[in-house]
Amino acid sequence: MTTYFERQLKEFEHAIHSMDMDLFDRWVEEGTRTLKEGRKIIASGLGKNVPVCEKFVGSMQSLGLEAYFLNTNSAVHGDLGVVKEGDMVILLTKSGETAESIYLTKLLKERNANLWLLSFRKESTLTREIKNCMILDLIHEGDQWNIMPNNSTTINLIVLQGLAMKIGAAMGVTLEEFKKNHPGGHIGAVLSEGREKQQDG
Repeated sequence: MTTYFERQLKEFEHAIHSMDMDLFDRWVEEGTRTLKEGRKIIASGLGKNVPVCEKFVGSMQSLGLEAYFLNTNSAVHGDLGVVKEGDMVILLTKSGETAESIYLTKLLKERNANLWLLSFRKESTLTREIKNCMILDLIHEGDQWNIMPNNSTTINLIVLQGLAMKIGAAMGVTLEEFKKNHPGGHIGAVLSEGREKQQDG
């Protein structure tokens, strides 16, 4: 079993090393500028990418940053209203050929959203439609058929969490600001204890 996990870690390392880091830095810069201009960052996906998007949005909101999740399928049933001109919308699709994502891209372009694609295929309908494409190299999904959304969704999560952390740092989010959003749970207790120790000192 250890061998399995070691193999997956190598897959993750390979995919992350395939990232265009200059493009990633620009992604952080544009995301930061989007928020400073009073606009939003929106993550959109389907299927197993839904919880990945939700985790990214949860991390951003914990930092007090304006982020929302847009289900790619529900978007055309009214949820598209969350997107305003100039918002950054991040689309997650492994193939870049998902029909719902292609249709949504057309609608988002009409709203002049700043589109970013996170995918694993260099040549696809969406890489031709979207200017900003973060394409990662995935060797294997890690399941017995090499077809389940397994390693790809984990890698998406790593990349988006990295994006959230870098944008948070660029926005100058302080621990005091973070505390305000985490009054409960173990994190709230730890942060509260730290504040009490500072006051006693």
